[in-house]
Amino acid sequence: MTEVSTTPFARPDGRAIDELRSIRFETGIAPHALGSVLVSFGDTRVICAASIDERVPGWMRAQKVEGGWMTAEYSMLPYSTLDRKQRDISRGKADGRTIEIQRLIGRSLRAVFDLKKLTGKTIWIDCDVLQADGGTRTASITGAYVAAQIAIQKLIAAEKLAENPFTDSVAAVSVGVYQDVPVLDLNYPEDKDATVDANIVMTGSGKYVEVQSSGEEATFGREELDKLLELGAKGITEINALQEAAIAAGLAS
Repeated sequence: MTEVSTTPFARPDGRAIDELRSIRFETGIAPHALGSVLVSFGDTRVICAASIDERVPGWMRAQKVEGGWMTAEYSMLPYSTLDRKQRDISRGKADGRTIEIQRLIGRSLRAVFDLKKLTGKTIWIDCDVLQADGGTRTASITGAYVAAQIAIQKLIAAEKLAENPFTDSVAAVSVGVYQDVPVLDLNYPEDKDATVDANIVMTGSGKYVEVQSSGEEATFGREELDKLLELGAKGITEINALQEAAIAAGLAS
C-alpha cells in the first residue's frame, strides 16, 4: 500500500496561527505634528500623525453643531509597493480604496471619542504607508489612536483642553482563512491567497467597532467566523498593551 505524504500546515513566515507579527511603535517621527508614530506590523510600516486645527469644518459652523471634529486621510506612497503606485494627485482623484480606508480610520477613532469635549477644534489624522506587506488599514487605525492620544494629552498638559475626550482605546487587526486554517494578522502572501479575509476593529474594553469580512470566491461558516473573531480579540488585547506603552513613551520623550 502506497503511503500518501502530506505537508503539514505552515505559515510563510513560520508564525503560529494565533501569533501577531512583530509590532513596533516609534513615536515623535514627525516633529511638526502634535502627536506622531511610525507603526510597524512586520514589514508593513505606516506613519500616523495627529495635527490640531483651531476651527471646525464649515458644515459644523453652518449647522451650529456643538463640539469639535476628527477626520483622517490615508495614502500609500509610490514606493510602498513592489510596483510603483501612482499618486492620487497624478490621477486627479483618490481611488475608491483610499476613500474607504480613510473613512474607516475616522469612524474607528470617533467611536471612542466624545466630540463635544473638543470644542472648536478639528483633529486631523494623516496615515502614510511607507511599506505595504498586508494590513495597512489595521496598522493605520492602530497607529492613529496612539498619535491622537499623544496629541490630546499634550493639549491637556498645555491647558488647551479641559479633559480627555477619549472614552476608550481602539485598535485593529486582520484575520483570515489561509490554506483552510484561520490565522491572525495576515502578511501579503497570506492575504493574497486567503479564501476568507477580515478586518476587526475593537475597543480596549472588548466592544466591536467594525467587522469587515468577505469570502474570496469562497464561503465560510459560523464556526470559522467565530474562530476569526476569537483570534482577532486575542490579537487586539495584545496590541492594546503595546499601544499604552507607546503612548507613555511618546509623552515621556
